[in-house]
Amino acid sequence: MKKVNRGYRKARYVVYKQTILNPIDHLWTFVGGFLGIGCIAFIQSELHHFNALEKVFLIGSFGASAVLVYGATNSPLAQPRNLILGHTVSAFVGVTVMKTVGQFDVFWLTCATAVSLAIIAMQILKALHPPGGATALIAVIGTTKVKELGFFYVLSPVFTGALILLVIALLINNIPKDRHYPYNPKVSPYMGRRKKYWLNIQRTLGIR
Repeated sequence: MKKVNRGYRKARYVVYKQTILNPIDHLWTFVGGFLGIGCIAFIQSELHHFNALEKVFLIGSFGASAVLVYGATNSPLAQPRNLILGHTVSAFVGVTVMKTVGQFDVFWLTCATAVSLAIIAMQILKALHPPGGATALIAVIGTTKVKELGFFYVLSPVFTGALILLVIALLINNIPKDRHYPYNPKVSPYMGRRKKYWLNIQRTLGIR
């Protein structure tokens, strides 16, 4: 019981730290979210020419990711590995399920298989990212145009979209002195911006 209470208090503290921010943090959260989703929406409109329903599906998945990478930068689920690998492997699983289980034309079975296998894949790769479940689901419930993309869906719009969110997160989240991304205990508010960027890039690449 003591362990449960300790875990509960720790969870409350994490939530508190992630939601009680300085007003300037809200500004940077807005800028990051605006640029990230704006770029993805523009590319989906101009490159893929998706219709309104297809845009709703895909933007919904990345919108959830934006909440994490711009609003909860220290969350384990928001880190670069989770963002990129979580979306990519989930997209691959979703397309694979659509091309195999989807041939039986049993809607509930296809949806359930895609999401559950995507979760397992993310767990195995240690890259759990909740929006990845939506990415896998979109692959099997999307419109004909989305399904016709086949495994290209993994590359674009999924991988490219996640990469856009990551690049903007690395740029925007590291501008304020007391804000950084990805989470890096070696970064100090008193550290120079150039050194801070370099350390966080190394962290993103898995060097440190």
